[in-house]
Amino acid sequence: MTTGLSFDAEAIADGIARWAAVESPSFDPAGVNRMMDLAEAEMRALGANVERVPGTEGYGDAVRARLDFGHADDRPGILVLGHLDTVHLVGTLDDTLPIRRDGDRLFGPGVLDMKGGMYLACHAVRKLLEYRERLNLPLTFLFIPDEEIGSPSTRALIEETARANRYVLVPEPGKPAHFVSGRHAFLRYKLHCYGQPAHAGVAVGVGRSSISVMARLIAQVESWSDVDREMTFRVGTITGGTFVNVIPTECHAEVLCVAPDMDAFAEVQQRMSSIVSPDPDVRVEVEAGPVRPLFQPQQATLELLEVAQRIARDVGLELGHAQFGGGSDGNFTGALGIPTLDGLGVEGTGVHTKQEHLLVSSLVPRARLFSGLVAALSDRNA
Repeated sequence: MTTGLSFDAEAIADGIARWAAVESPSFDPAGVNRMMDLAEAEMRALGANVERVPGTEGYGDAVRARLDFGHADDRPGILVLGHLDTVHLVGTLDDTLPIRRDGDRLFGPGVLDMKGGMYLACHAVRKLLEYRERLNLPLTFLFIPDEEIGSPSTRALIEETARANRYVLVPEPGKPAHFVSGRHAFLRYKLHCYGQPAHAGVAVGVGRSSISVMARLIAQVESWSDVDREMTFRVGTITGGTFVNVIPTECHAEVLCVAPDMDAFAEVQQRMSSIVSPDPDVRVEVEAGPVRPLFQPQQATLELLEVAQRIARDVGLELGHAQFGGGSDGNFTGALGIPTLDGLGVEGTGVHTKQEHLLVSSLVPRARLFSGLVAALSDRNA
């Protein structure tokens, strides 16, 4: 039981703001590692055994920390899984998204997705252990450096760690009325177009524009979206060309595809693999990238959900559950069949925008929910 626990929303908000003040876009390993330093210090203060996993493929480190409470090293326990990278580039703090408070709203890069959730989880566990000193299950935290780009360097680490645990709790942004008991699949692709050079000022010539062909392909790909089915194809980045007076020979684009079920998953793969160049003089290549597998609620997750819903009611929250888009590292663990509950973080809006903010009023209920869930799972397996 955790009825004697007390939380201070302002203290939690201050801690989240400190973490958000360290800019950590996925492609900046130095910035991500500064965040990992903070996470490592937090875990060492809890008395955890901390492993710093060096980054690979040009990404930042991961931090894995375990509190075993005297249990056997190989005893499966509870995994708290989340990331400390963001989609916000260095300079965002000084420009479009400074840390600021507006009534109940705390703005800043990553305050919602998902530094806020991971800090809240750390804080909730710290308060829980001050209250009861030990748990009946080991507790592991895994901090990921590259989730926003599909976790290309850490998927194996996530799956290995999850397999060694009984439950996975993911403090991604919370939904006002739902737990996240499933996630749509995410498939990433890169499109490459290779044209033929010429001076752009010549009306008729040998040049073939890679950008022109890419524009036609983007219109084709995005037209495949079926919003009613929640199956989407969206191009997020495009690069190409050198000078305006040169026919561009190369153009590259990144595509994010979302599939809510296995039929849609297969359809995405079929459509993307069928792409051909509309111009025989321009070569097109389709490069498949990281995939987040479909996570659909299984019986073990629904049993975990029942415990969470009971705790939620105890703290004044009435939460249903559903499968959502907006992938997370919970896709990997849920797809493995390990009981996984997602959306356990702070509430707010504006994820991946310059209006990202959390609701300070959500911090205490969410901290009580998280600490109560960890305690209940521990006691359930005493």
